[in-house]
Amino acid sequence: MYRRQCYTCGMVYRYQEWTDGVYNFDDHILLSLHLCLFLRNSLQTHQAVGRAIEVLERTSRKTYPSKTRILHAYLGFKALSDHDYTFACVSCGHNPVSVVMDLHKKGVFSMPVSNIEEPPQTFDGNVNIEHFGDKVSMEMISRGLVSSSKANPFLVRPNYHFWAPWIGPHTRRGSVVLNTEYQKVHSPYSAQEEVELTVTEDRLTDELVKLKMEAVRALCRQCGVDPKGSRLDLITRLQTEMKNRSSYDKVFSYIWGASGGWAVVTCPCAVVYAVKFNIRAESPRDYTDLLLSMKHFPNITLYDFARGLATYTNNREPRTFRPHDGRLLEPTISNIALASSGQIKVDLPWLALKKDIPDVNGHPVTGSAEHYALYDRFHEANTKDARDVLRRVDLIPQICGWLNSQSAEQLFAEMRRNNYFLNMMSPSSHFFLMRNILHHYNSIKNSATLQNMKKMLGVGVQIKLNSFGQTVLAETTGAQDPTNEGRDPTTAADEGQDPAFATDPHPNTATAKTPDLDLSVCGPDCWGLPHLRHLLARSAITESQVDYVLDTRRSGADIMGTVGNTTLARQDFQSLGLQEDLEASIANSCFQLICHMAWLKKKDVYAADAYVVATWHAPHFQDPFLNLPADAAEKDLLIFPVWKPGHWFLSLDCHTFGPWPLETCQKHEHSRLGCN
Repeated sequence: MYRRQCYTCGMVYRYQEWTDGVYNFDDHILLSLHLCLFLRNSLQTHQAVGRAIEVLERTSRKTYPSKTRILHAYLGFKALSDHDYTFACVSCGHNPVSVVMDLHKKGVFSMPVSNIEEPPQTFDGNVNIEHFGDKVSMEMISRGLVSSSKANPFLVRPNYHFWAPWIGPHTRRGSVVLNTEYQKVHSPYSAQEEVELTVTEDRLTDELVKLKMEAVRALCRQCGVDPKGSRLDLITRLQTEMKNRSSYDKVFSYIWGASGGWAVVTCPCAVVYAVKFNIRAESPRDYTDLLLSMKHFPNITLYDFARGLATYTNNREPRTFRPHDGRLLEPTISNIALASSGQIKVDLPWLALKKDIPDVNGHPVTGSAEHYALYDRFHEANTKDARDVLRRVDLIPQICGWLNSQSAEQLFAEMRRNNYFLNMMSPSSHFFLMRNILHHYNSIKNSATLQNMKKMLGVGVQIKLNSFGQTVLAETTGAQDPTNEGRDPTTAADEGQDPAFATDPHPNTATAKTPDLDLSVCGPDCWGLPHLRHLLARSAITESQVDYVLDTRRSGADIMGTVGNTTLARQDFQSLGLQEDLEASIANSCFQLICHMAWLKKKDVYAADAYVVATWHAPHFQDPFLNLPADAAEKDLLIFPVWKPGHWFLSLDCHTFGPWPLETCQKHEHSRLGCN
């Protein structure tokens, strides 16, 4: 093995030439970069490193070194890789408006609770997340430099004052975040701790019911509870005994393992924004730590125990969840009755269009300082408090139907397939590898989102990130600047992916100017992108885009975009742009967008179908009133695209005119726009 040595101090420099495609772990184990990428992809498909090496051994009929040492070598390689662990969604941006939170209770690591070091008396719950992450990485790297873990000077052991969650650098409030788990140890319980413990006892009781009779009896003996009697008697005794903290920890450790699982914060797109590896049992305290550590508090928070979260958080930081303690309406008897019967809705227009005058300390995307704690759809029926009906997602028309409240559960369904090898690791290895797996998981989801957007936008369209970290169309005026080919901040250099959109890898979020967000302006984001409200495009349609759409050399059946349920092909646009004729599908799509923009302005507008309007004339002479909705008299505006052979007119029916026949519409010249 080649090496270099300093002439002055005698220090030895190991062979480490990345350009040769080799990673030298400890002068005995050398990994090719191809093998490292193979192991990474194996982990992303839920195959442990040991199993992947066993497959290689059987295929090559050769014996490899210790699988544990190869795992340590891979972790050292990842620690030296250029990952920034951004943990952000390209649709929702760095600061999500809506988040979904839950606990992966079976993602644990082995850790004797008695060995946890007590925090110093001066500890205030603040932990430097960057220092903690760097030290864990140094532990992974230094394993190749020392003979054993005991001799590792960078060894990280879980304790209350130096154990941090992970939140993306653009999402967190700074390098210092909160971890107040040490306060869970205190007894007797305060009012806040009683709130925390209630939900966890209920969950433990649910898990106890699933245990076999022999397991329940063994657990009773460990807790000093009489093991005689029926199954229901034993569970009732254990539930009573769980009021004692030591017995509670025994039950939790027996069912869920030594540590408290890992809590996650995701956006509705199922991209992970924050993860916290709990040392002790889950409580609302863990999620409050994560939310208060974020730069901007989300407007909508979905959690399976929303009432407990709002109560604890407001006791800790008054008026965090407001108004109505995070409920959508004041908990009056009439509001509860109306919400239970589905006869009331809560309009939050700032979810679709930013407030013209933002609130003080409002969210940068919505401008609102309102914070609501709501139940996810799966758990909203489990609560016994009648007032919790005011915490249901379906009360908000802006998010009802499209917000995925089960994104965290869907994440766990995939990640639980890693438990068989992650749960056997040391706490620091568990943290490091799980964070890396989630990083690549986020990168894959973001890349898929970008590919779908490009597919719908067509060839030649570039996408970039705005100052909020959200996808928008890049301005392409003239020749393409090669320096504008940015990389996704959630994608590392070794991932072999090149999503073509521009972004500043280190944006100055402190001085970045917040743009005026006006979704009522029709721009390139009307071209059928799936998350229209997430895209805040400000650039105009370019000449290259128009040329591409109107290109007569291409197939007229090519799909150019979608508006609602209408799919628009190239031939639809060519009839307008080349033949100067307005096709009815284009007209209906435009009117659909106009009605939506009016709705954002709190105007109720109805536009008649262009195909139906054509039947009002000869030879059909259909009755126009058959096409009007039943509540036409209550509309703010009625729009009729009036067609005459070779010409369209846009006629606006103003209520001051009263009823008027169709053939007299030409008298209202001031309310008519020529469209040919």
